[in-house]
Amino acid sequence: MGRFVNPDNSAFQKAVNSEIYVDKTGLLSYTNRVLDTKQAFICNSRPRRFGKSTTADMLVAYYSKGCDSGKLFSGLAVSGMEDYHDYLNQYDVIHFDVQWFMEDRANGETVNLIQNSVVEELKKTYPDILTADVTGLPDAMSIINEKTGNRFVVIIDEWDVLIREEAKNQEIQDEYITFLRRMFKGSEPTKYIALAFLTGILPIKKLKTQSALNNFDEFTMLGAGQMASYIGFTEAEVKVLAGRYRQNYDKVKKWYDGYRMNGYQIYNPQAVVSVMLRGEFKSYWSETASYEAVVPLINMDFDGLRSAVIEMLSGDSVAVDVTTFQNDMTSFSCRDDVLTYLIHLGYLAYDQTDRRAFVPNEEIRQELSKAVRRKKWSEMLTFSKNSEELLEATLDLDAPAVAEGIEKIHMKYASAIQYHNENSLSSVLTIGYLSTMQYYFKPVRELPTGRGFADFVYIPKPEYRADYPALVVELKWNQKAQTALQQIKEKQYPESILEYTGDLLLVGISYDKKTKKHECVIEEYPKK
Repeated sequence: MGRFVNPDNSAFQKAVNSEIYVDKTGLLSYTNRVLDTKQAFICNSRPRRFGKSTTADMLVAYYSKGCDSGKLFSGLAVSGMEDYHDYLNQYDVIHFDVQWFMEDRANGETVNLIQNSVVEELKKTYPDILTADVTGLPDAMSIINEKTGNRFVVIIDEWDVLIREEAKNQEIQDEYITFLRRMFKGSEPTKYIALAFLTGILPIKKLKTQSALNNFDEFTMLGAGQMASYIGFTEAEVKVLAGRYRQNYDKVKKWYDGYRMNGYQIYNPQAVVSVMLRGEFKSYWSETASYEAVVPLINMDFDGLRSAVIEMLSGDSVAVDVTTFQNDMTSFSCRDDVLTYLIHLGYLAYDQTDRRAFVPNEEIRQELSKAVRRKKWSEMLTFSKNSEELLEATLDLDAPAVAEGIEKIHMKYASAIQYHNENSLSSVLTIGYLSTMQYYFKPVRELPTGRGFADFVYIPKPEYRADYPALVVELKWNQKAQTALQQIKEKQYPESILEYTGDLLLVGISYDKKTKKHECVIEEYPKK
């Protein structure tokens, strides 16, 4: 039992002993299934505070020969699996956190420090096999396998920290990628590695359009595949926690839900745990180190980047090409590269089917708003003023001013959006009502209400409900605004949201393609 070779299970024991522990040991059914196969090389990237280290600690506790984890896993999901005992504590495990070596590195020689530390422990574990002249970790594992037949489970936590924090030091990056490639790529590593599991924020770095480690299966925020339910907390898991800790589930959902992965709605685990234990709904995101990277990112001078951020803050989604990103911190060449990196950081969510990015929830909406304010955009100041005027006109039931305000927003700030249908009109509307984010939750698109779906529903935050009504907005293309309002009433849209607020405004907005004019009708919905 050592620090890096065959560690004990104490780290995972602490996680299980915590007041809130959500059982994710079902992941082991997948890793067991791919042991000793071509799929045994896994890179699982996800944002900070999404449980990367706990996953690594779980793998260590299950596979490491350095402990007896039968009691620890008893009663957890993996213990009920048919092959549970076949692999429990049966492997030589090598586990290290690259961040730890960076903090203790000497003269930037992180790779040498990793190899020297792990190989020294291997020599103590296999003193009769490894001689003093063996210094490379891949060589050491290969020799041990040749002499004993033993195979290794290699778990690297924060694998990409050198890529991110030494972004401008190409020499260090090349040395590190070469080290990883030698340890994992080719025919020799398949002999001595039963499973390799890398965790980090970034996927594997691309070199000259080809992955340096293209034998790895990647599970990312762009496509989590079979790992989807293990990336964060699922909706079902959060419902159980909300009931146990007597928290309003709908409120938890608005604040922390929003990541869509392979049919699952995924929540940020750290945020959910924090709100359950503290009972305080707020953003816990800025406590992460990645926050400081966001401000310069969204201020990069790429065409369309700032307007895309505004659209997403307003509640809309934007198309993004995620294939151009080189998985590093220096190769940003367009707005899509920045948006893709923000997806990996967790500041944006990604719809894999529609290939669009969006702000997932209220927590992230607040964080991106802070980032925007940290370095004020001149155009944002004027836009914010116009957006506030649009909201005030709506609350004052000043329909002509609302129509005029939407026209102004379209001409000045959303001119790139060409009017073709109700969808394009809705994009302009979401941008125009950006100022609602201070007082309202992210607008709900096509909320099931009454006998149909309302185009937009704005629900005021609890602290503002005394002064701000809920808004039900219906859009019409080449029809009258009164037609939109009538549809709201006939299909009983307001009925399903009366529980959120006592005051309610019905807003019908239309655009006439021939006259190129907007029209608006606003009515108060009477309390019963």
